[in-house]
Amino acid sequence: MSESQKQPPFLGIFFVATAGQNGSLLGSDEEEIVLLVLSILNTSSNQVVCTSPFVVQPRTADINENLLSEECKIDFKLSDDQVRTAIPLETAIEQLDEIVRQNAGDEEFTLVVDGQLPLRQCLHPEACAKEISLPAYYNSFFDLKKEFAKRYEVRLEEINEMLEHLGLNPSDEPSDSILSRVNQMTLIASKMLTDGYQFETKEIINMKLEPGICSKFEEVDSNCVVRARGLPWQSSDQDIAKFFRGLNIAKGGVALCLSLQGRRNGEALVRFESQEHRDMALKRHKHHIATRYIEVYKATGEDFINVAGGSNNEAQAFLSKGGQVIVRMRGLPYDCTAKQVLEFFNSGDKSCQPLDGEEGVLFVRRPDGRATGDAFVLFNVEEDASTALSKHRESIGTRYIELFRSTTAEVQQVLNRCLEPKTAEIQAQLPLVSPVAPVAPQVAQVPQVAVPILPQHIITSGTRKDCIRLRGLPYEAQVEHILEFLGEHAKNIVYQGVHMVYNAQAQPSGEAFIQMNSEESAFLAAQAKHHRYMMHFKKQRYIEVFQCSGDDMNLVLTGGLPSPPKALVSPGGTLLGPHYGTYPYGQAPHIISAVTPIAPRTAAAANPYGNLYPQIFYWPYPSPPVSPTYFGGHAVPPVSVTAPPALIPQECLGALAINGGLNKGAMNGHNGHGPPPPIPNGNHDLAPRLINADTNGFRTDLMIERTIAEKHRPPLIPTKSYMELGLFMA
Repeated sequence: MSESQKQPPFLGIFFVATAGQNGSLLGSDEEEIVLLVLSILNTSSNQVVCTSPFVVQPRTADINENLLSEECKIDFKLSDDQVRTAIPLETAIEQLDEIVRQNAGDEEFTLVVDGQLPLRQCLHPEACAKEISLPAYYNSFFDLKKEFAKRYEVRLEEINEMLEHLGLNPSDEPSDSILSRVNQMTLIASKMLTDGYQFETKEIINMKLEPGICSKFEEVDSNCVVRARGLPWQSSDQDIAKFFRGLNIAKGGVALCLSLQGRRNGEALVRFESQEHRDMALKRHKHHIATRYIEVYKATGEDFINVAGGSNNEAQAFLSKGGQVIVRMRGLPYDCTAKQVLEFFNSGDKSCQPLDGEEGVLFVRRPDGRATGDAFVLFNVEEDASTALSKHRESIGTRYIELFRSTTAEVQQVLNRCLEPKTAEIQAQLPLVSPVAPVAPQVAQVPQVAVPILPQHIITSGTRKDCIRLRGLPYEAQVEHILEFLGEHAKNIVYQGVHMVYNAQAQPSGEAFIQMNSEESAFLAAQAKHHRYMMHFKKQRYIEVFQCSGDDMNLVLTGGLPSPPKALVSPGGTLLGPHYGTYPYGQAPHIISAVTPIAPRTAAAANPYGNLYPQIFYWPYPSPPVSPTYFGGHAVPPVSVTAPPALIPQECLGALAINGGLNKGAMNGHNGHGPPPPIPNGNHDLAPRLINADTNGFRTDLMIERTIAEKHRPPLIPTKSYMELGLFMA
């Protein structure tokens, strides 16, 4: 945004340098400011009033041994010792403000900077993070590059190129490198004034996120939208605006994405005023909110409309009242009235009045008119937000109420989902995992093409609480880390009983489900490990451990949707292509007893396809480098099975995987590379063949039986045993 005004009597030529990258990458690495230089130019006399440099001490000066990059040391002749003994940023801002007041007085004063980055990408984000209040003249500026292009009709990116174009000799400048850059900028501005140019078009930095309503039929420029991912779940639109401080967000331009269950999923779509601001936002990829880094990607206008757009008349009427603050209430009694909501906010020491009384309360209802327990409340001014949110978890009747800061986009998104009868129908068609990344947020209004998902035939079911749920895992945690965390309780895990939970974008969710061999084992593991710490890369994370049932597990893994039918293939079956290793068998595997003597107990089921059987796939870890639902170009031929083949008993499978038997034996040389092992022929049992490959040959059946008896100590699952990691949506 820019505005035209009369040329100010004083210009402040302002230069910023950070401890890291400078130039075109200024601010992209989140390094702190180490140098501020201000030169005040009187536009009427075209004379420099004063020039003031300030070396700034970063807050990490006591932690980091090497504070400055080599680029910074060479270009500005700064040393680590100079920076360590310098003044902090807030002191430098105060002293600069004092200099401005002494020299410009009450007359208008406007900054001139080399491009957009010094203020938008450096000073404003850092001042916001450090809670430093900046004087008002930092909220507008002249972009020297744009002003130069407007005057001389040529766009030049470097200061030296501008000097050459104007015929000015940089060698005439003082040799002090700290002042040289700002003196060169002052020369250019002075020359433009001499040539009769008027500095009139200011760039404006919006300090407040303005509310706005987005229609389903509005056109949004795809070059102005980004997707932020990895946000703390409690983040509001104001928190996201602070993350992008310095960049101008369009009215109502923050849309928080919701999961299929209606809760915030850590993503947001942000719409900026121009492509220039969108491009600067992309440079904040992996910048931080507190200790969390935020991923920033390009998005489309259609993505934004799908989340923020609305056509509900009730929502439009509610949002058009013009309140500055929207609070979402969750957990309301189903028979709650607007009068009770007003009494809730008016009671107690900290009372606040919703906008327009009962008209400022919007209840969320289903298509049949039934209440959902949610409501949105409008407040008139920003100061009411903290007062209203201070009532979080206070009660209406016997129910405590949760309060969250909300947005216009969230109001429309929630109402769109609740009022459309086909929402649940569309949700059931959405894939649990998308094959592309980054992916668009899953919204109920936009059906997506379904992709095959991993059959959940390994997941247990029922109400027996023989499972445990781990929450709060590091995203990098693997199966071996979970086994190490559980310690002696890991021996009670059933075969293929570890399930890592992934979200809709195929990113780790920090959760895992583990199937135990009994309810008692699950209870003891949950009691012993709840709120215990997991060490991972020298970091401590406390882990929540809950006892749960198979039905509970299925409910989370399927997102509350009906589970797919049980597969008819052996446990271990998956959709991975042959690239990851297959072990086809030429004949039907018999049911093998887990105890000696080893002999088939029953014949295999009739098979109309002769020797064609579903292939059994083994997935050793470390895991394949891609998602198990991504085929990487290796197609698996469909096999239709009318009668299920005989399965190896669960206890026997546990014995086969002991001590990495499959890894060293049947899968030797075939972990995705090399030819598969030979297909066994004849009527030999499957178990002796697998173990045979592990022990370089058995001479007698007695040796086979003795080895199985020694190896088979169910349900021991050592660290190197095979476990299938199912890929599901949290």
